[in-house]
Amino acid sequence: MSKTNHRVQSLDFLKGLVILLMALDHVRDYFHKDVFYFEPTDIEQTHLALFFTRFITHFCAPVFVLLAGTSAFFVQQRMLKFELSQWLVKRGLWLVFVEVIIITFGWRFQLNFDSIVFQVIWLLGISMVFLAVFIHVPKKLMIASSLIVIFGHNSLDGITGGQFSDIWTLLHVQGPILLSEDTVLFNVYPLIPWIFVMPLGYHLGGLYTSAYDAKARRQLLIYIGLAAIGLFFGIRAINIYGNLTFWTTYEDFGKTLMSFFNVSKYPPSLLYLLITLGPSMILLAWAEHFKGKLYTITVLFGKVPMFFYIIHIYYIHLLAVIAAYLTGYDPSLMIVDVWISFETGLQGYGFSLGVVYLVWLFVAVTLYPVCVWYWNYKKTHRHHWWLSYV
Repeated sequence: MSKTNHRVQSLDFLKGLVILLMALDHVRDYFHKDVFYFEPTDIEQTHLALFFTRFITHFCAPVFVLLAGTSAFFVQQRMLKFELSQWLVKRGLWLVFVEVIIITFGWRFQLNFDSIVFQVIWLLGISMVFLAVFIHVPKKLMIASSLIVIFGHNSLDGITGGQFSDIWTLLHVQGPILLSEDTVLFNVYPLIPWIFVMPLGYHLGGLYTSAYDAKARRQLLIYIGLAAIGLFFGIRAINIYGNLTFWTTYEDFGKTLMSFFNVSKYPPSLLYLLITLGPSMILLAWAEHFKGKLYTITVLFGKVPMFFYIIHIYYIHLLAVIAAYLTGYDPSLMIVDVWISFETGLQGYGFSLGVVYLVWLFVAVTLYPVCVWYWNYKKTHRHHWWLSYV
């Protein structure tokens, strides 16, 4: 195996790992018995296993956004920068379309444009559009600007936006935007600071050039990761900045632990990004030494992340329809107008967390051959331009 392939495999491993964790979160959304009653991060009602099942899936979005920037860096190695900008804009707008049409139908099993939900694929797409501009900013200035926004954006918490509240919702507050009397846009992923994470990923790609040997690269990744983790614990312990909510001491140590790690994802707080991207950098360094069957399988998932993302939503939703029917519920209740507001008729439906994990393993095992087929098809049909968008 060549040195270059080894590097790419470590990146694919990390992408594959987080996309599998993402599938766990989506299986929980459709199968867990408590999904209609409380959030898994509600300290007063959750428990350690459920909380940390949700917590480990926090790694997905930051790694997706960061490594999308790294992938753009590799694309840029075979074209001019202005060509990359064009490619990023086209791919970004395509991803927005995928979110609004293809992903929306997968979540709901009906097309209903009374409500439009912008989730992670929208975020990736619009971040690519911004990256098309950011790649032309000098490297040091762009990295410094990104870090300033990431470390400073929590100072904007609590600002409502006033007469520009809709724009502010798009930028920094999760919430609804009324497009018309009949249409509501719900923005799950505000743009700040997400659009400044992707440029860091773009410049991270420089570690995989001839300017760095493998040892130097791994050491730097570990140093960055340890620094991020250290900053997380230091800032979180002070408990005055870096997150929408502060942590609280409980008589129950488990609740205190959950409160400490209960970081805000919407928008992603400084602490959220530190405790997700920090360990991810260390894992990325270690992954260059990984071997074995599970490693190879995970790498394969990481080679087809967009394909996996689309089909796994349809697949999990279909399995949930079947599960509802087999447990005595009207399966049509799984055809929803808005994912976040299930019909009350489904209350009582669902399974234990152990069953959720079993369903997740079933989804991963059964989708693996499909992903192998698609990867082989993609390798042998490179002349099909559309394959670069899936």
